[in-house]
Amino acid sequence: MLDYLPLCFNVANKPCLIVGGGTIALRKAILLNKAQAKIDVIAPVVNAELKALALASGGEVIMRAFIDSDVHDYCFVIAATDIATVNQQVACAANGANVLVNVVDTPSLCDVIFPALIDRSPLLISVSSSGSAPVLARSIRSQIESTVPANIGLLGNFIADRRQQVRIALDNDESRVRLFWEAILETEIAESVLAGKKTDATSQFNDFLKAYRSQRVIGEVYLVGAGPGDPDLLTFKALRLMQRADVVLYDRLVAPEIVDMTRRDAERIYVGKVRCKHSLPQQEINQLLIDLALAGKKVVRLKGGDPFIFGRGGEEIEGLAERNIPFQVVPGISAANGCACYSGIPLTHRDHAQSVRFVTGHLKDDSMDLPWAELVADAQTVVIYMGLTGLEFICHQLIEHGKAEDTPIALIERGTTADHKAHIGTLSTITGIIDGETVKAPTLIIIGSVVNLHSRLSGSHLA
Repeated sequence: MLDYLPLCFNVANKPCLIVGGGTIALRKAILLNKAQAKIDVIAPVVNAELKALALASGGEVIMRAFIDSDVHDYCFVIAATDIATVNQQVACAANGANVLVNVVDTPSLCDVIFPALIDRSPLLISVSSSGSAPVLARSIRSQIESTVPANIGLLGNFIADRRQQVRIALDNDESRVRLFWEAILETEIAESVLAGKKTDATSQFNDFLKAYRSQRVIGEVYLVGAGPGDPDLLTFKALRLMQRADVVLYDRLVAPEIVDMTRRDAERIYVGKVRCKHSLPQQEINQLLIDLALAGKKVVRLKGGDPFIFGRGGEEIEGLAERNIPFQVVPGISAANGCACYSGIPLTHRDHAQSVRFVTGHLKDDSMDLPWAELVADAQTVVIYMGLTGLEFICHQLIEHGKAEDTPIALIERGTTADHKAHIGTLSTITGIIDGETVKAPTLIIIGSVVNLHSRLSGSHLA
């Protein structure tokens, strides 16, 4: 849930009131002045710099104490005194008059709060902690500010001046217009603008637009590994492409927090799979990716873990390759790596396992015809995906093929998420350990002596 709805407030030439005449009031007045507001100030004593700024904005300075009726006829009121009772009075008066109010350093009284700002006009980037930790917001702002070119505003103005030209040229086709601008940002045109070479940029832009109009636009598909659940495990490239997509296809293994990181106006299509129950058959998913790309869409296919480790990624890109549809595959942290690390279980260790083997708990026809004789070899770790429903059968087969009954096993439930849980036992005890518990998918099974390291390493939470 959002504590505040982030909006940009146009106060240009509109009357705004600041109650208070000191340094705090001056800081708020400077921001209002940058936004071209008409600033009135009410306070018994007013800082000379604040007075000059208010008068220069076309406002007035009233040297007296605040009264409730002062809030009328303003679109925005700021209480910036160092007297709590006065700030409370201003807030109550503004609320009664249905006027938006900000009370400095008192979020509970605010309709509006001031975020930390990165000003690259016309580009504005704001960072807010909902008023609870302004120092943190300023720290994040500094980190972002160091990565945003100082003259990025030139590029913003360049785009603004040509938006109507592009709309007309591309027949107001929203999808083509968006793809065009995304393409522009990745060309030398953007670099020319940032370098101040406006004449060169304009010539390059006109040539690019002319060529773009004559092309049949084919979209692109991004097969993105979303990792095992923790949003912090996404790669930078994954996040960048997620923000670029027009359409997002996702399944049940992708955490909702990750889906919410896709572009807000992107179309979201759920194609989830539960054992023996698919909302959309795999062949239809494959075809949907093709159809959307041929319609000129940029499509993100979000897959839990890594797309090429039991993610059917190979199946999904075969049809794209056959039709020469551009695609990218972005690796993700696999479920094996993520779940093992968050559980303090190294998959390989010189004293325990010199190899690791990944297998799936059910095959294409839902059978479990695994190479059991190979899985019982010593000095290896076996990782089994999608094995929860067949856990008892798996343990029985391994024991039948010679694996010791006391071989350690971990059943990891909802790995790397806030609900991460590792059930630790042996081949002979694990089913009894989880008996009566509601174990929720996704789960991962790790078998081998490396599981014994869980008790020593899990406390450090290696992630």
